[in-house]
Amino acid sequence: MSQRLESPRLSHGAPAAGIPGPAEIAGPRTFLARRLLLALPPLALGAIVTALALAAYGTPAGLLDGAVLALFALVMTWQAFVAWQYVYGLVATAFGDRAKSELERRSLTVPAEASGLSRTAAVVAIHAEDAVAVFAALRVMARSLQRAGGDGGDIDIFVLSDTRDGAIAAVEEHEFARIEAWTRQNGPGLPRIRYRRRRDNAGRKAGNIAEFCRTYGPEYDFMIVLDADSLMTGTAMRRLARLMEESPRVGLIQTVSYATGRDTLFARIQQFAVRLYAPLAIRCLETWQGPDGSYWGHNAIVRVAAFADNAELPVLPGKAPLGGEILCHDIVEGALLRRAGWEVCLLPEMGGTWEEMPTNLVDLLGRERRWCQGNMQHLRVTAMPDLRPASRWHLIVGILSYMACPLWVAFLTLGTIQAARTGELGLLGYGLTGTGAAAHALAALVVTILALPKLLSLGHVLASAERRAAFGGTASLLRSAVLEQAIWVLLWPVMTLFAAGAVATTFVGRVVRWDAQIRDDRRVPWREACRLQVDTLVAGALLTAGLLYAGDPWLALWMAPVALGLLSSPAQSVLTSSARLGRRSQARRLFLTVDDTARAAELTALAQSRGGVEEPGRERQPPAWIADEVPASSS
Repeated sequence: MSQRLESPRLSHGAPAAGIPGPAEIAGPRTFLARRLLLALPPLALGAIVTALALAAYGTPAGLLDGAVLALFALVMTWQAFVAWQYVYGLVATAFGDRAKSELERRSLTVPAEASGLSRTAAVVAIHAEDAVAVFAALRVMARSLQRAGGDGGDIDIFVLSDTRDGAIAAVEEHEFARIEAWTRQNGPGLPRIRYRRRRDNAGRKAGNIAEFCRTYGPEYDFMIVLDADSLMTGTAMRRLARLMEESPRVGLIQTVSYATGRDTLFARIQQFAVRLYAPLAIRCLETWQGPDGSYWGHNAIVRVAAFADNAELPVLPGKAPLGGEILCHDIVEGALLRRAGWEVCLLPEMGGTWEEMPTNLVDLLGRERRWCQGNMQHLRVTAMPDLRPASRWHLIVGILSYMACPLWVAFLTLGTIQAARTGELGLLGYGLTGTGAAAHALAALVVTILALPKLLSLGHVLASAERRAAFGGTASLLRSAVLEQAIWVLLWPVMTLFAAGAVATTFVGRVVRWDAQIRDDRRVPWREACRLQVDTLVAGALLTAGLLYAGDPWLALWMAPVALGLLSSPAQSVLTSSARLGRRSQARRLFLTVDDTARAAELTALAQSRGGVEEPGRERQPPAWIADEVPASSS
């Protein structure tokens, strides 16, 4: 194994030399202007929508009418904020390099070579994961580092286990022994791979990383934080390390890791949707936040000393679920780094970094419940002293994204009752059935707000031959986008009702268990889907009964997609969890992304490690070790 570097270590201070930070390039006034440009137009649009609603339907005549108007104004202001981010992102994209930070521009040209000035640990925190899959991914990353050049001494890979189950831990130790033997047999240039299992699991993942910083941190300048489902090329790792060396004011660089690598129909649809719709929103985020970025918990590089000295998490007052240990800790750690003066930056288009996502609706909803509780805890974090305003805003946006769901459920419920009483869809129909100029203007504005994010994203891709090719060409892209939208119409009521319930149960004291995630291509049985989604079935049945009782055909037609989505939620979970259907969609050139049309070698290697055929209840065989002949990616 390669020896440790003997070159001088980097200082952990804040020397004057290096890449100018975003704040130095743009200046505080520029970022203030950018942030006002983000915040004020949605508020203005919300006010215009409210004024048009009043002009079209008059002053509310009672409590029900007033509640519907207030809820309509709130949800449309939130949707205006969502839509405006895409407009903002599209404009920023049109500015090209002028809207990019110096760090991002430098990321395109920085050498992907070890300088000898620093050492980096790539840390993978795991808890009762599929150890065979985890170590297979590590082998891919180790081989990528080897083929990217160097003697392997600049980056070590750590597996930080929090596993409590003895049988699973034994598999981890066995796989670690196998990968150690593999590194000895495959020549120089491979990184050192290390494994540590904690006996005390205090603090979950955050505690796991903190313990690493205390124990091993003095050996390293930087750490690349990875999840059990993360994958990163050796080129990307070394570029990140070089960027940190050149940027002494930067405490953390967050990359964008797109979901990929799973074959169920649900996963393929979600992977396609994220690739299509996320870039403009992420460009908006990077443009307004500058050095006041956020941390997403993985696929990021962190300055170890800065993180260890400043990102220790407090214990929130009170009992769980709103008190106690902070569950969604990453965004808080980023805020604490920023509070200490370190810049937290985002690289929207670096490439060479991926993750995975839940492969079925049931598992996604389970993750959403955990995330909801974690975000509701941030209500108490926002009051922490000395946080930057932008850091508080990151926290607030996360809270509002979940709080919008019970507002939508309340609006649809009360709006349906109002429409049944009056015989007019009114605000429930966004003014589409209204008469007069105000109603027509209201309908046009609301439909635009709701449709703009997807239309702008689709137009952005269609405007570039290269981007169209990444999605398999124009015909494939358009077919996939239409099908994705049709599926989203049915999925949205399920997701919204579930999130609303998660918010409500959090505030009444329900504590969610944070167990290991299921990451396999898992087929959901009918019994499980019906049992876990009985609330959507009940809600769908109540809505259907109410519509039949009202006897209004226009109201029934308008609310039919919501009722159908709720009643079909178990079927959605079962059918879209099929990997066979996912592979058939791929064969028909549906839901393609660049990871299908121009797949990186690391993804190919990882896919080869997973082989196998579909089985009832579990859609892959245990992965075998990958072939050594796969070349490294250039990304």
